[in-house]
Amino acid sequence: MINLLVEVMMKVSRPLRSKTGVTILMAGLALLTLASWSLQSAEVDPNQLKFPKQFESWQATVEQQESEDMLAHYPASIILWAGSSFAKEYRSPRGHQFAVADVTHTLRTGGAVVKGDKGLSASCWTCKTPDAPRLMKERGIEGYSGANFVDLGREIKSVVYCSDCHVDGSEKLALPRPHAQDAMAKIKQPFDKQDPTMQGAQVCGQCHVTYYFQPEKSNKVNIPWIFGSTADAIEKYYDTRRFYEWIHPISKTPILKARHPEFEHWSRSTHAKKGVTCITCHMPKTNDEQGHAFTDHKVATAMEHFDQVCSSCHGSQAAMVKKLDKTKATIDAKARNLESLLVNAHYEAKAAWDAGATWPQMNDSIMAIRHAQWRWDFAMASHGLYAHNPKEGIELLDKATEQITYGREALARILNHLSVDNVDYPDISSKQSAHAAIGFIEADAVKAKQIFIKEEVDKHWHPVAKTGY
Repeated sequence: MINLLVEVMMKVSRPLRSKTGVTILMAGLALLTLASWSLQSAEVDPNQLKFPKQFESWQATVEQQESEDMLAHYPASIILWAGSSFAKEYRSPRGHQFAVADVTHTLRTGGAVVKGDKGLSASCWTCKTPDAPRLMKERGIEGYSGANFVDLGREIKSVVYCSDCHVDGSEKLALPRPHAQDAMAKIKQPFDKQDPTMQGAQVCGQCHVTYYFQPEKSNKVNIPWIFGSTADAIEKYYDTRRFYEWIHPISKTPILKARHPEFEHWSRSTHAKKGVTCITCHMPKTNDEQGHAFTDHKVATAMEHFDQVCSSCHGSQAAMVKKLDKTKATIDAKARNLESLLVNAHYEAKAAWDAGATWPQMNDSIMAIRHAQWRWDFAMASHGLYAHNPKEGIELLDKATEQITYGREALARILNHLSVDNVDYPDISSKQSAHAAIGFIEADAVKAKQIFIKEEVDKHWHPVAKTGY
């Protein structure tokens, strides 16, 4: 654009051949250059100017656009999550650039809120955008979490960004989310007392961690680590509080839900003991064209950097891939078997209730379902479990299998006592049949969502809410 302006100035000043004319021309060009530079600078993110390679690699997360329909892969999950939004849609995660768009478009967040209905908590924005910490400061934590997800949609203008992990404008690490600060205090690892290596892991762990919404505090995000961060310790916390996320509509079980507990699994892994963190494997140091080192913010799989970050300990990439594939096959087989047992238990409980069972009779069985499903979820909701901590994953699935086996044996005795000879188990061979079993009509939910996107998101929300759609 500046070249075009220069050309215009030269034509306009052509009649001016005096020293005064040249002076006027030079002054005009200087002003135009300054104006053009100012305009360009206003359009460029300051962090992009200061950390160009880090910014460029962060932007490259838009290339990580593949997402799998996990309910289609594992239809039994629909039965296990019946009564919750997770049974509607559950997809594998994409790159950070899609964080806002994916939570906006998923069926789990629904659509327009019916007048008089409280709707979904704004806490669902917490780990998707730096606008969340900003809104917490403006409204107070409970003022933010007590607001409606949809009502704050127009306030969301950025995806996961520099200031989510750094003091803005600096490479210094930060932990801006209050729930993460509280959690690290609970386990006596406050952020400011850690070395940079552990701080890097905690920065990732502020979002790649399990949590729940505290109902008594306007649904603010809380990490349940008072007794510790293992599945057993978190279960103890929930059981002590008699907390549940929802009552399962089939078995009447008070259900617990795990959410991507990567930090928890990693913290007890061999990698953690050796000081190998999320940053080491997924954001390694690399060199630009001039040979200057910088941290790659694309957050790719470790295998993409095998020679750089894995080879010193693992030697052969082929051997490592073979070991991972074997581990994955073992975990998958245990998980599919456990899911089948859990589905059957939910329907056996239903048959017992329908036949007139009482709570004193059902208590042990219902608690077995609750605890077994919690461990299944704590294992399978963790992205990368196969590599991060497969030992713990296998232990969780084995323990859950023991628990649900005990629960089903107790249910068999109850059913026999109530003279129940037949249990109607659902068809879980496909996503469609599993949805039919719980009475969810996906086409209707999709239609309602599309109307919401057209009438609200497309008209009033920032374009970041449509990235990838």
